[in-house]
Amino acid sequence: MEFEEAHSIFIEHHSSERTGERRGRLLRGHNYAERLFLQNVWWPLFESLEHLHPEYEVLDWNRKSQFLDFAFLPTSGGRFGIECDGFQSHIKDMDREKFSYALNRDTFLTGMGWKMLHFSFDDIQQRPEVCRMLLQLALAPYLARKTAVKDILSKEKEVLRLAWQLGKPIRPKDVSGHFLINFRTARRLLQSLSAKGLLEPIAGGRGVRYYEVKPIPADQVW
Repeated sequence: MEFEEAHSIFIEHHSSERTGERRGRLLRGHNYAERLFLQNVWWPLFESLEHLHPEYEVLDWNRKSQFLDFAFLPTSGGRFGIECDGFQSHIKDMDREKFSYALNRDTFLTGMGWKMLHFSFDDIQQRPEVCRMLLQLALAPYLARKTAVKDILSKEKEVLRLAWQLGKPIRPKDVSGHFLINFRTARRLLQSLSAKGLLEPIAGGRGVRYYEVKPIPADQVW
């Protein structure tokens, strides 16, 4: 399915499930920046809009309704609020009271278990690869393949997170140095992650030299 078709189905589905102000907010609030985020950032990574909710209603500490540009609610756990911020509307035209409220709202939502992610419209439009890299880094612990998620040990999870954080191919030396374990154990952890399809071994010299995080097909995410 191409993005245009998927996006139309996505908006139609969420619109049909809402009434009143919640529906009106979706039709008014899901504008160019939000659509461009899906097209330039989200879709190239996942080719799916599943578990993503546009103009998602949350309550602040005064029980006042606020709407996130997107909420990502994967079945594997976690709650992510995603905001597409334009300089004009979010910074330049913001007074001190609105600025304080915006900071307090994010802090409150963090306290309520949300992880808030902000992307500038300029990056979404002109540097989407930066947004994709940051999004992958933030979601890394929630992107384990279905077939592997039950089998990953806690140490392997930390190694996988380290691989995402490095942003480059990972070597046994990197793992042993970071976790203060011997080289053989580090290599065994990387081999195990490779066997589960989470890392791609790259040959060099007499054997595997390093490992790269493998892209995750949409049908194997969450």
